[in-house]
Amino acid sequence: MTTKLAYQYLTEIDYAALEYDPDEPEPLPDGMYQTPILIELLHILAARYAGGGRSAVDFLGSNTILCYDPSNLNRRVSPDCYIAFGVDVDAIKRRKLYLPWEVGKPPDFVMEVASESTAREDLGRKREIYEGMGVPEYWRLDVTGGEYYGEPLVGERLVAGRYERLPLTTEPDGVLKGYSPLLDIYFTCRGEWYSLYDPASGEYLMNLTETEDLLRAEQQARQRAEERIRQLEEELRRRDEEG
Repeated sequence: MTTKLAYQYLTEIDYAALEYDPDEPEPLPDGMYQTPILIELLHILAARYAGGGRSAVDFLGSNTILCYDPSNLNRRVSPDCYIAFGVDVDAIKRRKLYLPWEVGKPPDFVMEVASESTAREDLGRKREIYEGMGVPEYWRLDVTGGEYYGEPLVGERLVAGRYERLPLTTEPDGVLKGYSPLLDIYFTCRGEWYSLYDPASGEYLMNLTETEDLLRAEQQARQRAEERIRQLEEELRRRDEEG
């Protein structure tokens, strides 16, 4: 059982200080590339940890503000996907940003998804920030097969304040697998295909399309059952009237 950390309101937030420097260049429109991948990833993780049940995941965030310097709120990053265990999610949402010094801890897990305009940051500055903050696991996924990161999948774990790579294995069918001890799942990929594998069940976790297909099939089965019940009730009424 994970003890939930109390959120401590230590500072008054000057939200005006969160305004981006208007002289900073606008990012390239990689959202069209990254968004479908992130939607799938967030769906799979949310479905697995829904309600904070399986591993007491309380906060699952994407592209929201994560500050790392209490003296300057403009020193911040926006992880593509991050997870925190045992934290007060309502307090974080009220703040509209993640302040580790008030939450009581940094996020436990961060994943960045490669794109042309963000790869250098993900490999350099962001990695240094997450390492310095003490984020226990940092993962990078490049579904191009490595065009942007130089490799398709990397997982790193914090050991004595420094990131060390987690081992990867390649299955006979060419699927690359990396185990996350923190989440107790495997991230797997091959080319543009990727998924998450649950070692406990021995099955891949359903993606959004598979979940929608399952829900659609269940709805159709329910409709068929309701129609069959209606037909039987109609038949009973007809027999009563004839009798």
